[in-house]
Amino acid sequence: MTAAAFDPELDLLFERVVPTPRRLVWRAWTEPETLIKWFCPRPWETVSCDIDLRPGGRFATVMRSPEGVEVAGANCYLLVEPERRLVWTSALTPGFRPHAQPTSDADFVFTADLTLGEEAGGTLYRAHLMHATAKDRQRHEDLGFQDGWGAALDQLVEAMAGQL
Repeated sequence: MTAAAFDPELDLLFERVVPTPRRLVWRAWTEPETLIKWFCPRPWETVSCDIDLRPGGRFATVMRSPEGVEVAGANCYLLVEPERRLVWTSALTPGFRPHAQPTSDADFVFTADLTLGEEAGGTLYRAHLMHATAKDRQRHEDLGFQDGWGAALDQLVEAMAGQL
């Protein structure tokens, strides 16, 4: 599967080099017991995670706000290239079944393409998030996409620091 071209009207991009080996970044994304330690920015927390790491498999999380509000996300993996690339979408449920349409303006459909590259002393971490509409892209950005993904990545690095 070739990576989609970046469309600034529909897509968001987060990219950074981290001092964590690629194999550990991969583990952080693919082991539920590790993912729950870092996945959403504090003070939120990830309280559950279900991963069936294969194309058509399930990637689901439940995040909880400090006030106790839970937000569930259910996705379907499209591509799994160990230690290199994960692609998943909220448009499909496991087995590539179509997902119900969003029920509110707070919901939006996206596809995420996460690539991990070897970098001297660490990993080039690149998340390309694709949206169906410019409104969805803007909604995701307004929710704090850059800051949220940045904080979560900092937490991933912290969680994996002792694993070297």
